[in-house]
Amino acid sequence: MSESGNAKNNLNKDLILREKLAVERTKMAIDRTLLSFIRTALYFAIAGMTVNSLMKLTYGWWIEIVFWTIAVLTLLIGIVKYRDQQHKLKENEKHIGAYLLEFEGDDNGD
Repeated sequence: MSESGNAKNNLNKDLILREKLAVERTKMAIDRTLLSFIRTALYFAIAGMTVNSLMKLTYGWWIEIVFWTIAVLTLLIGIVKYRDQQHKLKENEKHIGAYLLEFEGDDNGD
């Protein structure tokens, strides 16, 4: 019986560790996504400045404004999504190990 209890305890620790590692991978993925939004916003901002300064168009400043608007919107969308995903992750992170009661409850027959 002690071997069974020890094996169950090790299994529980492994499952909890696996869930915590999954949460860490998810945090890193959320961070990478925010960095991608920032990179895209910077590309649009640079494109706006480049188009206006290199092409010397009559309405080049309108194009620059459009690109800067897209850059700012992209950045804001990225920040909102980042905060939303962080909040969702924190809400779900408290459930790590919550299955233990169900898992241990299934083994009442021993």
